[in-house]
Amino acid sequence: MSSPTGPASGLPVRMPRPRQPGRHRRPEPLVAPEGAPALVLAVPGAPSAATRGLAEEVVSIARSELPGLDARIGYLEGDDTEFPALRSVLAHAAEERVTRYEQAVAAGAEGVKEPSGPVAVVVPLVAGPDNALLRRIRQSVMDSRVAAELTDALGPHPLLAEALHVRLSEAGLARADRARLFTVATAADGIILASVGGEEAVQAAGITGMLLAARLAVPVMAAALDQEGSITSVAEQLRSAGSQQLALAPYLIGPEIDPALLNAAAEEAGCATAEALGAYPAIGKLALAKYTTTLGIAPQQPQGTPVR
Repeated sequence: MSSPTGPASGLPVRMPRPRQPGRHRRPEPLVAPEGAPALVLAVPGAPSAATRGLAEEVVSIARSELPGLDARIGYLEGDDTEFPALRSVLAHAAEERVTRYEQAVAAGAEGVKEPSGPVAVVVPLVAGPDNALLRRIRQSVMDSRVAAELTDALGPHPLLAEALHVRLSEAGLARADRARLFTVATAADGIILASVGGEEAVQAAGITGMLLAARLAVPVMAAALDQEGSITSVAEQLRSAGSQQLALAPYLIGPEIDPALLNAAAEEAGCATAEALGAYPAIGKLALAKYTTTLGIAPQQPQGTPVR
């Protein structure tokens, strides 16, 4: 039996652990503010079941990092049915926000404020700047006639260097851990980062490439998949500098380019290739970081894993 003051019969009382004071106190978990705009992931390329699975995994990671997040997927080349177009996803989010407000007013809820501010924050599912693609996404946002914020591409960022490292190691083209005293017979001694989006995208990929080079201790150079001869030219530069076993690392999420183009470039340059970044956990975290930074609800960007 228990008494009003606690368990009887001398049973131990489990007291809550006191909050740790000072700088080492655990921060309160971040949750999405009530009524916060939706995070809309803008997915480029031709929609497919594989693309949808990738996008769903990315938003699932984002939701797990920020409970209560309203995350949606809009396809740049969507058909509004199986793969909803970006503009229709934004329009639907706006309609839902108005409906929630009207229902709250009708129910007599106190302190209900009329919706204001952006309906959504649109995050392009692209690793680096691709001006042509970003213009199309911006035009879709404008066509929706919805107040929405559009963020930059996900990179450059240390987490993308980590993701590239993992994809290369999965393909047997790099050591998973520099500190371990074992060799990988197929490890590349030169890496080509394959980007799309022209010269600006190559420069941005080069920033991540420097971080990747520090992790692998091999030369890394960026090249443009959408510029004829760029991959081959960079391959020749690396070989003339002493690299013999090259690897192509796609600085791409996946949907933004035809895989056949990637394979053709790798074959032409005579090098092995890793998988695209895909739904690596860092992609979801970076998409969320773009969202929270835009809204000012997260003071810090996610940090990359330190080089071992």
